[in-house]
Amino acid sequence: QVTLTESGGGLVQAGASLRLLCTASGRPFRSDAMGWFRQAPGKEREFVAAFRWSGSAEYADSVKGRFTCSRDKAGNRVYLQMNNLKPEDTAVYYCASQMRGSSWSNWGQGTQVTVSS
Repeated sequence: QVTLTESGGGLVQAGASLRLLCTASGRPFRSDAMGWFRQAPGKEREFVAAFRWSGSAEYADSVKGRFTCSRDKAGNRVYLQMNNLKPEDTAVYYCASQMRGSSWSNWGQGTQVTVSS
């Protein structure tokens, strides 16, 4: 069974840092792109960051310079280092995988990030 599990969320003050972890299991994920998304209350889910097949990461404009996406060599763990957090970063953060030519899938259950001002 393919499973993605997020962890590392929490309640922090503005300016603090958190590191989220997404652990994938059930099959090899080295060939997948791995991404982070978030959904704030009353808003649609939005893209945050992704580690692409090329080995490079891409980011939403709102988090560039503050968030860093990385993955381990085995490809089954993906991290999202979040620095200088802002109240507008408050959301449930999800990870997902993407096989080449397919859409994002295997969504995790999410981890809550709350940033107080």
